[in-house]
Amino acid sequence: MTDLIEELRTPSADQGTGAVSIGMAVSRVDGRDKVTGQARYAAEYPADDLLYGVVVSGTIPKGRIQSIRSDEALAVPGVVEVITHLNRPRIRSFDIFYKDMTAPGGAPFRPLYDGQIVYSGQPVALVVAESFEAARYAARLVQVGYACEPHATSLTENRGRAYKPSRMKAGFTPPPSPKGHADEMWDKADIKIEGEYYSGVEHHNPMELFASTVIRSADGHLTIYDKTQSSQNSRWYVSHVFGLSKDKVTVRNPYVGGAFGSGLRPQYQLPLAVMAALQLERSVRVVLTRQQMFTFGHRPETLQRVRLAADPDGTLTSIIHEAVAETSRIEDYVEVVVNWSGELYQCEHVRLGYQLVDLDHASPMDMRAPGAAHGVHALEVAMDELSYALKMDPLALRLKNYAEIDPSRGLPYSTKELRACYEQGAARFGWDRRPLEPGTMREGRELIGWGMATGMWDAMQMFARASAVLRADGTLVVSSAATDIGTGTYTAMSIIAADALGLPLENVRFQLGDSTLPVAPIEGGSSHVATVGSAVQGVCEKLQKKLFKLAQKLPDSPLAKTRFADVEFCGGSLRVSSQPGVAVSLVEIMHGSGNQRLEAKYLMLPNMLKQMKYQRSTHSAVFCEVRVDPEFGAVRVTRVVSAIAAGRIINAKTARSQIIGGVVWGISQALHEETHCDHRLGRFMNHNLGEYHVSVNADIHDIDVLFVQEDDRIVSRIGAKGVGEIGLVGVSAAICNAIYHATGRRVRSTPITPDKVMAISAPAAVP
Repeated sequence: MTDLIEELRTPSADQGTGAVSIGMAVSRVDGRDKVTGQARYAAEYPADDLLYGVVVSGTIPKGRIQSIRSDEALAVPGVVEVITHLNRPRIRSFDIFYKDMTAPGGAPFRPLYDGQIVYSGQPVALVVAESFEAARYAARLVQVGYACEPHATSLTENRGRAYKPSRMKAGFTPPPSPKGHADEMWDKADIKIEGEYYSGVEHHNPMELFASTVIRSADGHLTIYDKTQSSQNSRWYVSHVFGLSKDKVTVRNPYVGGAFGSGLRPQYQLPLAVMAALQLERSVRVVLTRQQMFTFGHRPETLQRVRLAADPDGTLTSIIHEAVAETSRIEDYVEVVVNWSGELYQCEHVRLGYQLVDLDHASPMDMRAPGAAHGVHALEVAMDELSYALKMDPLALRLKNYAEIDPSRGLPYSTKELRACYEQGAARFGWDRRPLEPGTMREGRELIGWGMATGMWDAMQMFARASAVLRADGTLVVSSAATDIGTGTYTAMSIIAADALGLPLENVRFQLGDSTLPVAPIEGGSSHVATVGSAVQGVCEKLQKKLFKLAQKLPDSPLAKTRFADVEFCGGSLRVSSQPGVAVSLVEIMHGSGNQRLEAKYLMLPNMLKQMKYQRSTHSAVFCEVRVDPEFGAVRVTRVVSAIAAGRIINAKTARSQIIGGVVWGISQALHEETHCDHRLGRFMNHNLGEYHVSVNADIHDIDVLFVQEDDRIVSRIGAKGVGEIGLVGVSAAICNAIYHATGRRVRSTPITPDKVMAISAPAAVP
């Protein structure tokens, strides 16, 4: 059974990649399993006597269920049950039991708890059948009657109701108190700009649909394969909602087909699948449709107002940044939107504000670079506008106001190589050849523009545990309940372990994706490598010391009188650093000491007393070229250079892949992605990948990624920070700024669709 569990948790690592070290470009250890179809996702695990559940979605945004008729559905051959709030199994009633580890303040949504409707598309029933086809057909026959109530889903029409939100969300820091006299300085400034920036709703669209397969054992134990960014968070949620002890529930997520933040919180298919399994005492699978993927959280619609003032030499004298974002009626979903404006540039007078408007939508959710994707965009477009008001190069303006210490708290940076990002990125792009005036570059019918922007994201570290077992044959198994959502966690952790013990990569297996493994944080915020990676390094160092002591005790040991500081692990051996020929293989140490296995455990706790003395961030500089057809409004992003400072890079190959993915998403954010709501119906209308536009291959051209040298031992013991979010931040602003440089007209809302470009570009066409 143990071998089976390891097989489910762990990808094959038989590529024969040999010796590796931190920073190399290494192919994914899970790559072969994925491309050959051996990797199983949440909806692909077999079970005897498996039932299939299909969710019936509500059709009104606000009101109550008056009636549910399920007799026609129950008459379909193969249908076992239609579960509603009227006949569901017992679940907890208090809000606290529904709060997962990332829940914001308020009352979490409770699926099928009662007949109250709080947003359009919420689940109102679950049809369970012997086959998926029967359940899907029967779900169309369930008839639900509603008592509708007046609803509000427009942020712009309800911004007058904005209020100061609750602070109760992990990772949220409210805007700091005003510094200096920002309004007074802006009022009296000769050079100033003001703009309002609008960002539409974006929905997560990972390739893997949300799914949960609940396998019920004869003793009632539930093994759940869930699409989640934390197996332990899903177990926490299920145990609390249903009043089950944690030893009655195991959650596994060895492979996750993308998430981008949508898997931080348990989605409603999970409790519905558990409900059915408990009520029917059978194994159950529930998979959401692509349309239903648009019925839960999203990146919130946001309105921002930015005012900047500067002296004639470009010195910033005032920064005012205010944002209003949407949330649901039941929770205060919050993001760090405006704080970046007080941290990115040196300025003595800063005022920041952040408010919410509660609407009849599902609660928004974290989505790649939450808050920064919108907040940094507005700031960086405003900085570009200011550069033109000053007749100053946009990069020169940023360098003029470069912050050597954190402007908001006066703290030094743990590391900050943003200046190197500017310099190396600009050189790679050829920024020095950029004409200052807009609308002066053209090729054929297309206008050409060059734009740039800065990116910034937090460098976070949580706590984690890791365990390790070195076997007598020289193979190493390291375990932690981490998650790999496609970002390369399997590979990064394997590299760290292999590098620490000097083993070939194929001799190392990293186990993740199981709630019974040592505790790990939720995979989010670009903190996984700094956190779990440090735990892996720590547990391997404990093994190093154990192996060294065992080696010294071997008969006629060449290391008997050697100090630990004078040895290194390399090539599967423990050797004297200054005399590589004086060595003992790890296999010899294990056999000579009579050990079949050597174990270690490690708890990684951040050094908060040390870390709190520093501002810890990742940084980037993004340079891009666009080509604009002024007659058709088409924008092509033909060239992007992204220069990244994200600490020590563990795997150059997957890190570069992460940044490329972020740039692609940034292009999509700038030009394509937006979910449209019909406010008469209170529901999102383009809930499919045919009408919800994302960047495709034809939209993507030359993307160049460079990592500047940085090693941050304040953020993590391995020097790494994290490269997930930073790849996205600043990209959309750079594109917006490049469009201005091409056309001479500013678009202050995203996405910048062809109709907006046509409206602004024609007057600036240069013959």
